[in-house]
Amino acid sequence: MAIEYDAKYFSPRDTLECGQIFRFAPYREGYKVFSADRACYVYSRGNTTYIECDDEEYFYDFFDLARDYEAINARARAFGVPLLSLGAERGAGLRLLNQNAEEMIFSFIISQNNNIPRIKGIIERICSELGEERTFSGGRYRTFPSAHRLAEAGADFFKRAGAGYRDAYLAETSARIADEGIADLFGLSTPELRGSLLTYKGVGPKVADCISLFGFARRECFPVDTWIEKLYHADFGGTLKDRNKINAYFCKLFGDDAGYMQQYLFYAKRENFGRG
Repeated sequence: MAIEYDAKYFSPRDTLECGQIFRFAPYREGYKVFSADRACYVYSRGNTTYIECDDEEYFYDFFDLARDYEAINARARAFGVPLLSLGAERGAGLRLLNQNAEEMIFSFIISQNNNIPRIKGIIERICSELGEERTFSGGRYRTFPSAHRLAEAGADFFKRAGAGYRDAYLAETSARIADEGIADLFGLSTPELRGSLLTYKGVGPKVADCISLFGFARRECFPVDTWIEKLYHADFGGTLKDRNKINAYFCKLFGDDAGYMQQYLFYAKRENFGRG
């Protein structure tokens, strides 16, 4: 049995290819998606998107299916920002995922100053070596390893996996999480969460915002990267140079919807819908 959803507000391609997740691969009509120790097959056919999985409750939450994206989309267009309206119109099927927080911490440490194919390769090698083997849809896959497994592997393993200078960050952070856990982070306010994440080795402001947005479902977060900085100047007429100030500008402008608006803007700029 598969979960079914209106394809207008759930495009597997737009949701998976926007930089918020790294463990997925093309498969048949859509994609196989891996999260923590679970897997699913997601695809669209006609006006319907289907999710075939062994844990419907997990993936119903993972793909944020209880949320009204038609209303979010309307709020995006109501701002009257041409680039944002275009992103919302053409990227209406883009959804924010509710991903495993621990996996997001390590994934976005790997992501810094990196490109998506390389990020995916590093994570795949780490999972292949340290993850547990599972089966899904006639194939085998590896789970994302626990912090304890990552801590036992050590910095040399991460360097061999291609992490480069991030090897020390992964080794130190995995050792800390293996010792402390991350349960205390969930009860923090968003500013407190961001501040706490910044104390982990290898986590800067942009990475902390990505972890908060994609791993802790803090939709008021607005990660600022090179793409966002460029569109801030080109499409919002911004004059600020400091990315922390640009972040504060967008968070104030978009409030609780900041994360959704970031994704629509990022989508529009990446797909070359905007100027420049």
